[in-house]
Amino acid sequence: MDTASNTASVAVYDVDGAHLLAEMTWEGRRRQTQELMGVVRQLLVIAAVTPDALTALAVTTGPGSFTGVRIAISAAKGIGLGLPTPPAVVGVPTLCVTAAPWLALAAAQSPAPRLCAVMQAGRGRYHWTYFSADARRHRPGAEDHVTGGAAELAFALAQTHTATWLAGEVDAPLAMALHPLTHVTVIAPMYAQRRAGVLAQVAAAWLAAGDTDTLAALQPLYLRQP
Repeated sequence: MDTASNTASVAVYDVDGAHLLAEMTWEGRRRQTQELMGVVRQLLVIAAVTPDALTALAVTTGPGSFTGVRIAISAAKGIGLGLPTPPAVVGVPTLCVTAAPWLALAAAQSPAPRLCAVMQAGRGRYHWTYFSADARRHRPGAEDHVTGGAAELAFALAQTHTATWLAGEVDAPLAMALHPLTHVTVIAPMYAQRRAGVLAQVAAAWLAAGDTDTLAALQPLYLRQP
């Protein structure tokens, strides 16, 4: 489940078969609290999965809006506590989901570009962090993220001429600021939209590697205090 920003997404994923059973991604626009559990129930019906069959829960932990991040985390805790067997739990930083679809493709390039994942932070500001193609399970902490305006992100990217792919929530002001940077390739936002199916795939890989959380320990990743 991902409700970290205006874009909300839920998926049902078969961990053993490694394939997506059902997914819905929509513009929540501050309605995630009212809509999330209804979507969860709808997708379980579509996937022909009963709640008791759930063995793992994955959720984005932030960055994101203070309320949005907590909605999915609270829902995961509520679902988990209601299951007959405690599920495995994986909290995934939001921008890991943005970066994940592009890491294998980046690794296939020579030399491999670095990847910068970005999301809107409100009031003309953005959160961003960097990923290396050879570090698929990188879990950035608060200290690995940067927040600033379009000019600040463009300035940061201009400090090196290393080929860089930028993926995520790129609006017109940011695209304009990045236009002079010929070493930066901006991935079209439609293709870089976060999806819970990708979140599930990332979480499944972390789960297989034993990189998990607990319901009690699952906490939002805030870049500043709420």
